[in-house]
Amino acid sequence: MTDHPHIAVFHRTLAAFAAGDMDALAEVFHPDVVWHAGGRNLLAGDYRGREETFAQFGQEFQLTGGTYRPQLQNVLANDDHTVALLHATASREGKQLDMDYVIVFRIADGLITEGRTFVADPPAYDEFWS
Repeated sequence: MTDHPHIAVFHRTLAAFAAGDMDALAEVFHPDVVWHAGGRNLLAGDYRGREETFAQFGQEFQLTGGTYRPQLQNVLANDDHTVALLHATASREGKQLDMDYVIVFRIADGLITEGRTFVADPPAYDEFWS
């Protein structure tokens, strides 16, 4: 059994994100991507287009002094959705983030067109970013 092609797109995405390589990220994100970051915190909201989405990603690294670290647990894909199960650690202003989360992607023609994050403990996540 071979992996769904969207799994390879996700692996390229995670590698580029972890390296802070915006050029490589641009190769896998549709120019009109929509990114949904849930919660009630500095990073929550709907981001439209690569520029807004990448700016939100940059804030994660800036606000944590580069300590934000996503770790892949599993990734599943079919033609409709790609789901990544991850764990993130970070530190910020004396606070620690150590939490599981999920990102649900829509991918078309090898490009991410939409992403939506879900965290295991929304109140703790909001507190970390507030």
